Amino acid sequence: MRHGKKVNHLGRKSAHRKAMLANMACSLIEHKRINTTVAKAKALKQFVEPLITRSKAENNQSAEKGTHNRRIAFKNLRDKYAVNELFSVVSEKVADRPGGYTRIIKLGNRLGDNADMAMIELVDFNEVYNAGKPKKKSTRRSRRGGKSSGDEAPKAEETKVEETKVEEPVVVEEASPEAEAKQETESQPENEVKKEDDSKE
Repeated sequence: MRHGKKVNHLGRKSAHRKAMLANMACSLIEHKRINTTVAKAKALKQFVEPLITRSKAENNQSAEKGTHNRRIAFKNLRDKYAVNELFSVVSEKVADRPGGYTRIIKLGNRLGDNADMAMIELVDFNEVYNAGKPKKKSTRRSRRGGKSSGDEAPKAEETKVEETKVEEPVVVEEASPEAEAKQETESQPENEVKKEDDSKE
């Protein structure tokens, strides 16, 4: 029985599996998205997200801790170019995100062996998904309750309101049916007189 053993072996021995995940993680960091099977994508997500968290933590810690994090990342990735990319470009981009740095999108089945395929990508590097969403400003409120410089009431000089003239709407009265009938009867004799003049000529 395999109770409590959550690791997906992916049909490989441990050395082969670690090498494969390291290569896939380097490709993901370099290209920002890769296509693979769903099982490998889920295993890669568990492999690469702790490394991204370590790269993000380097900015907030001392140089000694930063070096330690770089060495752990290099032990897992085994590629110094990928480590540099991770600790420079990727860590800056994901600085505000508290976790969930990757996204898995299912693509359907592969033609050859009908395997479930998926695309795994770094969330912050997808311009299509993030185009419509404006970045939120994170505001930190102090517990003291004091007003900060931005919370001061605006001065009276700045809050002058320009007066605008409001024109009164013109009311057009609709004529009743009786009034329309009177106008028609008044206009008919004139037309008849004109017709008679035309016939005399």
